Amino acid sequence: MRGPIAPPQVPLAASRAEMFADLVQDSVDRLERRWPQVADMDFLVLEVPRLEGRGEDAAWSDEAVPLGGTVPAREGRRAGVVVYRRPVEIRTKGRDERAALVHEIVVEQVAELLGLTPETVDPRYGED
Repeated sequence: MRGPIAPPQVPLAASRAEMFADLVQDSVDRLERRWPQVADMDFLVLEVPRLEGRGEDAAWSDEAVPLGGTVPAREGRRAGVVVYRRPVEIRTKGRDERAALVHEIVVEQVAELLGLTPETVDPRYGED
């Protein structure tokens, strides 16, 4: 018998990318309750950071690989937060640890866009 192991409506059928996107959305939902302006931001999950503007011979420097980033608002575009899935997955061992790191990243990036400290955005920041 061939076919999916589980029907699409059960969690087993969700891909790792979909489960990761759900962690980001859970974090966004938590912050939106406290900071309504978060609803005016876009949130994006990318696999890995890109080597933009470095040419064909681009190579990673000795700096750590970023786990997230921000995109400032521009004319006609909303501010955004980017979370890089693969670097986060590599640094975590389980779903709970991954969820905590994702939330830290989202809090840090939202704080940067709002011009606040992460502790102001989420008073529980850094406690986990």
